[in-house]
Amino acid sequence: MNAVFALANRATAEDIRARLTNPPTDSAVRAMLARLENKGFLKHQYDGPRYVYSATISPAAAKRTALQQYLQTFFGGSLRQMMTALVSDTSWTDEDLDALKDEIDRVRKERKKQS
Repeated sequence: MNAVFALANRATAEDIRARLTNPPTDSAVRAMLARLENKGFLKHQYDGPRYVYSATISPAAAKRTALQQYLQTFFGGSLRQMMTALVSDTSWTDEDLDALKDEIDRVRKERKKQS
């Protein structure tokens, strides 16, 4: 999906494969695109003998879907476990942690306003 978005939401299988690090075979890329299309994330149009793919969802929706899949796969759906694992990473600077705390405080204030 990132490759499709990076290519202005219009990409062939060859275009996508060229953007991948250690790209899989051409047939593997095409199989992946077919799965994404079957799930409703992509659609294709014919351009001569080639398929040109475009996303059916926004980048923000794609990020949410990917994050939900990651959350379910690696943390059993637990946001708390995922966030604890992320915050425990030693690469965070004090500035990063302060910014995260500020964002948490902002969200809490917004929730109180809505109640």
